[in-house]
Amino acid sequence: MTAGQRRGRRIILWRHGRTSWNRERRFQGSTDIPLDETGTAQAARSARVLAALRPDAIIASDLQRAAATGKALAELTDLPITLRPELRETFAGRWQGITWDEIEDRFGAELAAFRRGEEVRRGGDGELETEVAERSVPAVLEAADELPDGGTLVVASHGGTIRITIAALIGLHRENWSSLGGLSNCCWSVLSESDRGWRLTEHNAGSLPEPVVGDDT
Repeated sequence: MTAGQRRGRRIILWRHGRTSWNRERRFQGSTDIPLDETGTAQAARSARVLAALRPDAIIASDLQRAAATGKALAELTDLPITLRPELRETFAGRWQGITWDEIEDRFGAELAAFRRGEEVRRGGDGELETEVAERSVPAVLEAADELPDGGTLVVASHGGTIRITIAALIGLHRENWSSLGGLSNCCWSVLSESDRGWRLTEHNAGSLPEPVVGDDT
């Protein structure tokens, strides 16, 4: 449905808690790595904050680090959680499992092109960011379309996938997607519905969003 048909919905895009590979600065991609002890605690703490927003629905990547993060909120709110493979992190070929320093050494030109915002098949045969958007955005919109007026959807996913999904939903041109910063473990971004479509109202947040009071509401 369009923004004019359904009013005031929110989408909370929530990055998973820390893993051992995050701690080691090792590229995860679609590798299925669990939360570490710190990540489990982060998920529990963030779930307590997000529960105060009274979400109506929860969906999550089926990779265990995101699924476990989402389940922490589901247990507090007694909501069901739907696992969606479309919300997985970007597959990045031979980058997966190695550290960022190793990526710099082995794939320097590829990494430089990616940092410039170019479309790159990382690790030789990885997904393009546009391909990630083609799977993630419909999954999010499908769940959002089930919300009531004023409803809130929480999406537990991964930093890269969340950044790409936000960029696509707010209508950034592809060459500007890299202008969005990343998310810290267990932080979230908020998209709010307006007459102009989805607007990014919070990014990389760790506390409850505050109402905007001013000339740009």
